[in-house]
Formats: sequence, C-alpha cells, structure tokens
Amino acid sequence: METFSDALQALGLGWAGVAAGVGLLLLLLLAFLWKRRRTRLRQQLALEERSATVAQRIAPPTLPQKEKRAADEAPSQAELLRAERQQLEAQAKAQKEKEAREAFEAQARALKEQEEEAKRLAYRQKKEAEAQAKAEKQRQEAEEALRREEEARLAKQRQEEEEREKAAREAGKTLSEGLMKTRKEGFLARLGGLFGGTPRSIDAALLGELEELLFSADIGVHTASRLLAGIEAKAKKKELADLEAIRHLLKAEIAAILNLPPAPSAPPLEGPEVWMVVGVNGSGKTTSIGKLAAQAKAQGRKVVLAAADTFRAAATEQLEVWAGRTGALLVQGKEEGDPASVAFEGVKKAREEAAQLVVVDTAGRLHTKQPLMEELRKIHRVLGKAQAGAPHQVLLVLDATMGQNAIAQAKQFSEAVAVTQIVLTKLDGTAKGGVVIGICDELKLPVGFIGIGERAQDLRPFSPAEFVEALFEEP
Repeated sequence: METFSDALQALGLGWAGVAAGVGLLLLLLLAFLWKRRRTRLRQQLALEERSATVAQRIAPPTLPQKEKRAADEAPSQAELLRAERQQLEAQAKAQKEKEAREAFEAQARALKEQEEEAKRLAYRQKKEAEAQAKAEKQRQEAEEALRREEEARLAKQRQEEEEREKAAREAGKTLSEGLMKTRKEGFLARLGGLFGGTPRSIDAALLGELEELLFSADIGVHTASRLLAGIEAKAKKKELADLEAIRHLLKAEIAAILNLPPAPSAPPLEGPEVWMVVGVNGSGKTTSIGKLAAQAKAQGRKVVLAAADTFRAAATEQLEVWAGRTGALLVQGKEEGDPASVAFEGVKKAREEAAQLVVVDTAGRLHTKQPLMEELRKIHRVLGKAQAGAPHQVLLVLDATMGQNAIAQAKQFSEAVAVTQIVLTKLDGTAKGGVVIGICDELKLPVGFIGIGERAQDLRPFSPAEFVEALFEEP
C-alpha cells in the first residue's frame, strides 16, 4: 500500500485524482451498458413485431386486437398492421375467388362429363336401335324366305300330287274296271238277267226267283234276308211299279249298308301312329302293307315297317323289297323269334328316327288255330305299352276271292284284336265283290281300302258311293 502511495506521489497524483479517474471509468461503463441494452431492446421489439406479423397471418381473426394494441404503441406499427390486414383481406378475397373458380370449374367438368355420358348413352341407344332394326329386318327376311320356301314346297307338292294323280289315272285301273268281273259274272249280272228281257209284273214267282238269286250270292244269308225283306215290304204296299224300281231299291239299300262311320283317324299327339295289320297268309297282307307304305311316303310321311311275321321268311323278304322301293325303314327280328318284341322295336325305332307311321306285319297262319289269335293279342298288348293308344288302327286284310269264308275270317279276327277297318284285296280278279256288302252288314266294320290291281295306286281308299255307282254301272 505504501508502495502504491509512493507511486501516486511520484506521478504527482493524490487520492482525489484516483477517485476522479475511477468515477470517469464507471460513467463510461454505464454508458456502454445502457447503449447495449437499448440495442437489445430494439432487436427484441423487431423480433416481436415479426412474430406478431406471422401470428396475424396464421390467425387473421386476432388482427383487430393487435391493431388496437399497435395503435396504442406507435403510429407506424398501426400502419404496418393495416397494410398487413389489407394484404390478408386481398389474399382472402383471392382465395375465395380461387375456391369459387375451382367450384365453378368442378361443376363445369361435372356437367361436361354428364353431357359426354348422355352422348355415349344416346350413341349406345342408337346402336342398339340400329341392331334391333337390323335383327328385325333379318328376321322378316328370314320369315319371308321361309314363306317363299314353304310356298315353293307346297307348289311342288301340289304339282307332284297332280302328277301322281295323272299317272294314277293313266296307269291305274278305274273302280269300274276293277269291278268288271263282279258286275259281269257275279250276282248283279244274274240280277240283270232277271230284270232284262220281257217286262214282268212283280208277283210271288218273281220274288221267289229274286230270293234264290240273293241267297246264292256271296253277300251272305243275313244280308240277303235284309235286302229281300225290304223288297217284299215295298211290294206289299204296291210301292214298286216295275223291275227298275226294284233295281233302284237294291242300289239304295246296298248304299245304306256300306255307308258306315269311318274308322277313327286322329293321329296321336306325341309319337308315331301305329297300324297293326292282320290276316291269313295269301290274302295279300304283306303286299298291301308295302302299298300303304308307298302311299304314306308319297304324302311326305316317314314310315317304319316292322316285320313281326318271324315264322315266314318270305314275308320279311317281301317287306325288305318294299322298304327298298319306298325308302321306309325296316325292323326285323330273328327267324322264329318273338313277334311282339319286333313290334316293340319297330315303335322304338320310329321314335328314335322321328317317323310318323309304323306299320306292323303279323303272322297269318290258318285263322282257325287258336295259338295264332293268342299271339296277335300279345302283339296288340305290347304295342299299347310301346306307344300310348297303340295300335291306333287294326287293319284286317281279306281276299275278296274267298267269298263267304272272308266273312268268317273277319268275325274271328275281330273277336281277337278289335279290328277297326277292312282292306279288301283282289276285287279285280273275282266275281265275288259282293262280299263287301256282307262284311259291312254283318260285322258293321267299315272297309278302309280296296285292291283292284297290282300297282301301289290300285290299293285305294274305299268310297261307298263310288263303289255302288261302279257296281250298278250299265255295261
């Protein structure tokens, strides 16, 4: 301390000078610190202003409060805040305008998409309408083509039928020609001899001759008695003036006998129509089947022939020939096999081939043999199992040359298998055509077909009126 005092003295300073120097230094230090503090305050104020500006931008709703506070602090700060508020309002307005524009543009895009979708839908509808119109046009064209084809087919069919009818007229026999022998050599010829020559009165002698003539004819006792009773009844009443009146009466009575209700001909709703053909050997049964098949094929029907006569090889061979001629399908079994199984297979084949008609041939051993009738009954039952309602027709083929024996055959076959109609063959080769009258009168069975020649068209549907006219035709 003494040293420090000595030093001050050496410098010519006292303690008063030292104190003054220290005070000056303190003042300088305080001035420096104040200036530094003011600089920090200004920096802090600037930082707060910047923070407030950022806060105002982030949270515009607090701006009025900051404006009020800034107005209290300094005019410059209020101006700054107003400027910032205006800027924010401008930004908000721009934002709203942008959002409105974007909403408008979105709405415009949506409307444009709807318009484009409507266009696409209209285009699809147009194309669908065009496709439907095209399909309708094609359908109409197809229908028109089918109609023209059907018309052409029908025209061709009519032409073919006309040609067949013409060929039949040119090649086939007329009914009058077929009944020539019956008319010239049968009971009608003897009746003509009785009525011809000198006129005679209708007396007991004439009626006796007429009775003998009728009972000797092939019309049968029952039918002869019926015709004679009618003539005698009219004669007693004096309603017959002459022999011509008797002739007209006989013609009318025979027409009434022949005019029976036809056999039912409605085909089944489903499956083929089935015909069962019966008759004794030699009656023309197999040949008649072939002719019936030829006629059915000419009508456009698909035919199946079932060779159920397994005991006679010749019958199967004949059917095979007719199948080849007509294009019919043939079903045959083993020799001496079960006839009923062949009939069943025939119907089955017809179903498979969509055929419309099945014609079943059957055995024709002597009609007096009971086992044959049992066999026919079995075939009849089996056909009923193979096809509903079958057989739809049972055709009995009779040989006209057999005369009264044909009537006996018809009775036995009818009892066995419920015959629906008669096929009378070989009328052109016999004088016993009057058997038709006896069959219709005694059995009340309609005659469906008559055979008057060898050709297929010579087996023709029976017309009672036409038959009577041809029978009584003047020579």
